[in-house]
Amino acid sequence: MKNRWQTTTLGDVCRFIDYRGKTPAKTANGLRLITAKNVKMGHLQETPMEFVSPKSYDGWMTRGIPKMGDVLFTTEAPLANVAQLDTDEKVVFAQRIIVLQPSANNLDRTFLKYLLLSDVAQQRIHEKGTGATVKGIKASLLKTIPIEFPPLPEQQRIVGILDEAFAGIATAKATAEKNLQNARALFESHLQSVFTQRGKGWVEKPLGSLATFRNGINFTKDSKGERIKIVGVRNFQKNFFAPLDDLDTVTIDGELSELDSLKRDDILAVRSNGNIDLIGRCLLVGEVTDKISHSGFTIRIRLAPGQVLPNYLCHFMKSASSRKRLTEGGTGTNIKSLNQGMLSALTIPFPSVSAQKAIVEKLENLSEETQRLASLYQRKLAALEALKKSLLHQAFTGNL
Repeated sequence: MKNRWQTTTLGDVCRFIDYRGKTPAKTANGLRLITAKNVKMGHLQETPMEFVSPKSYDGWMTRGIPKMGDVLFTTEAPLANVAQLDTDEKVVFAQRIIVLQPSANNLDRTFLKYLLLSDVAQQRIHEKGTGATVKGIKASLLKTIPIEFPPLPEQQRIVGILDEAFAGIATAKATAEKNLQNARALFESHLQSVFTQRGKGWVEKPLGSLATFRNGINFTKDSKGERIKIVGVRNFQKNFFAPLDDLDTVTIDGELSELDSLKRDDILAVRSNGNIDLIGRCLLVGEVTDKISHSGFTIRIRLAPGQVLPNYLCHFMKSASSRKRLTEGGTGTNIKSLNQGMLSALTIPFPSVSAQKAIVEKLENLSEETQRLASLYQRKLAALEALKKSLLHQAFTGNL
């Protein structure tokens, strides 16, 4: 029970240190710059590791000197992430971070961190937040947030329990994340080996001799014509099949031509995107029942029947070696866009159709098992995160 817990506000028990000017210019070395990106829910991340000139520290000196263990709070983007300063060395903070220092000796700093991470405090903070698109909170409003805390010995008892529990959860999460990576790496390794350890009867041909290509359609907000569904770059991600039940509907100029209509077994590849990691990703189109096309940022690959199976080609194009050949220029640097000529020149190794079917079946079975394991580990990660929230809720409702 919360007997002997006292109620006050953050402003009554904490000193606020915030950098209200512009974020200092970054340098190759110097003092460590801590930004909102470094402050995660409960942890201070080393990456991104950025630096500013030591002169930048002078601005902090007038507002107070942060100490190891002080609580760091992000005021927006995202709002209310919390961590503790992990060094006694001089550091500089970017905008959107407030340093909270308990001003009384009856409030433990680590207890304060956990308190601000609790669902009760997070709800109060977000209710005070302002902004339509990016919610944030000003220091003046943060100071009015009510908090409750028990006597110092009880705080220290709660901190001890949470520290031990969260350390165990962190270890379990690290194991689950490693297992998740291993499951995915196992499939990638097998996928790669399929196309490098070739047997008798394999041949190689350029993709241009096996397929035709067509760039996707372009349209604007002023286009006036038929309304159709379209496969866009957002639909790729790590999917194998195009998610035809989750497509955007757009208005194109005129009517959709037969040449631009997608058919079953078409393969789509990302041609251009601001995110270089997406270039060269591919999707296989399944059964098509509506009028569907693809955006101008993608290229359609349509295989001639007989020599190469679409499923086989899609698996091949998703292999690490194929993606590297497609997305790296002769200098080894990533390309900014893919074109039909580059796809046409891609060498495709393949065995007989019957052997291709056997390869596809094995890959699909392994992919299914990999996805099952990935789902299992992701559920475990979600359960561990839920356990953290449950422990925090119990701690700050007096039930721990």
